Amino acid sequence: MSAMEYSTESLSGMFHFGPYLLKKSVEVFYVSKLSYGIVNLKPIVPGHVLVIPKRVVKRFQELSPEEVGDLWQSAQHIGVKLEQYYQAQAMTFCIQDGEAAGQTVPHVHVHVIPRRPGDFKRNDQVYEMLESNSVQKWEIDNEERRSRTEEEMEEEAKRLRTLWM
Repeated sequence: MSAMEYSTESLSGMFHFGPYLLKKSVEVFYVSKLSYGIVNLKPIVPGHVLVIPKRVVKRFQELSPEEVGDLWQSAQHIGVKLEQYYQAQAMTFCIQDGEAAGQTVPHVHVHVIPRRPGDFKRNDQVYEMLESNSVQKWEIDNEERRSRTEEEMEEEAKRLRTLWM
């Protein structure tokens, strides 16, 4: 199976995202040989998701060449589908590699973010928002960036899984 093919791996059970144990059935919408596409607890725009290696690795430099290729091919494949699904006009792909870079979960992850003109007052504000993991209020379409419920994330994951059917 190449990284570009959606896996039929079971979505039952649990997986680790850094120190957190998460439910595949709730969080995972995409599976490749070495990576997962997961919904985001605190998305900054609709469709903001994460791509993570299946192996828990804190820093990008610790990934094998095969994991790097799979991670980025998965991010690209997911980005194409999300751009169409959310009718975006561009995508932001971002890794915060290490605590000093703003990484809040010690597990490599690529932020895949659908973008539209004017979605932020300043285009680079997207990076400030990624760095903020506090309860600080950010205005996005008149809503606060907040933690979502398990039900909200599961519903999004179910909808996104259909993009690969």
